[in-house]
Amino acid sequence: MPAVAFYISGHGFGHASRQIEVLNALAKRAPGVGLVLRTAVPRWLLDRTLNAPFVLLDTPCDTGVVQIDSLRLDPKATIDAAREFYETFDRRVQDEAAFLAKHAVTLVIADAPPLACAAAAAAGVPAFVIANFTWDWIYEEYREDLPAAPNLIPTIRKAYRRANAAWRLPMHGGFASFDTVVDVPFIARHARHERNETRACFELPADRPVALFSFGGYGVDGLNLERLDCLDRWTVLLTGDAGRGPLPAGVHLIEDDQIYARGFRYEDLVHASDVVITKPGYGIVSECLANGAAVVYTSRGRFAEYAVLVAAMPRFLRCAYIDHDDLFAGRWVRALDAAIGAPEPPERPTTDGAEVIAGLLAQHLVSA
Repeated sequence: MPAVAFYISGHGFGHASRQIEVLNALAKRAPGVGLVLRTAVPRWLLDRTLNAPFVLLDTPCDTGVVQIDSLRLDPKATIDAAREFYETFDRRVQDEAAFLAKHAVTLVIADAPPLACAAAAAAGVPAFVIANFTWDWIYEEYREDLPAAPNLIPTIRKAYRRANAAWRLPMHGGFASFDTVVDVPFIARHARHERNETRACFELPADRPVALFSFGGYGVDGLNLERLDCLDRWTVLLTGDAGRGPLPAGVHLIEDDQIYARGFRYEDLVHASDVVITKPGYGIVSECLANGAAVVYTSRGRFAEYAVLVAAMPRFLRCAYIDHDDLFAGRWVRALDAAIGAPEPPERPTTDGAEVIAGLLAQHLVSA
């Protein structure tokens, strides 16, 4: 069987979580296909959620943005890191082309490292970008720092132009460098357990609304859970390590290891929750859409994707905004009630993008 290489940005978990859905769908359609991953996302995420054998080279294939935490980023450090990475881009492309040849790769997928597109072209194999944004579009937001990296945007765009096409996800921005753009449905992780089953397994009350606090791999510091104004009516669900100390009544912690050890996944918790409190990102927004949860969202700093997501969410999600002052002061109840009480959204987009894309990939493998 041929091999497919997936180059996945290590910026947060959203890029990896959606491509894992594609990988699992592809493995079902084409059993035995070789799966080669180039990403710096944590190995545990792959081991827990990818249902097929894979080869991993766990070094960065792009630089993303430099996060201070989930709600703050450093634009200057972001551009500095990207400039340093792309200053050695030509050597990196040749190294990657040799890597692709070594593993007999016949098809390359990028979400959305430009390096993948340039390396595939150098190796003589097709490449497709599957993403909802491109990195040139993200970096253009930090225009005051770009004079220090004059070649950054041109290098990224030149690399993207070498891809065969972009398969563009909803809630998108960028893609100016692609001659061929095909719009595809949402990729989303779907719960495998019923809502009541998940609540019973993790001892969540069946008769109270649940709010899942979800801020990805970077987390948020400085919350005073004792000050939450919603605990008389709401259960607040946290995930992570058990080292937080005693929790107030109404706050429930599930350790990450417990989720997977009991045969559940994070998307099951989303499905079991009434509202997810988060900063907008494609991954969590798509999971709320697929699993029927409303969203309370806060701002996430200067990231171009944010405005696109905020504009799109009311079309297909019940949602409400909470500012940082209220978030950290524990004044949550107004936003939670607003989100859960919002009218049903006007659109119900499909969330079978992983299956659709796996079908496209299988066609290319057959014709290769």
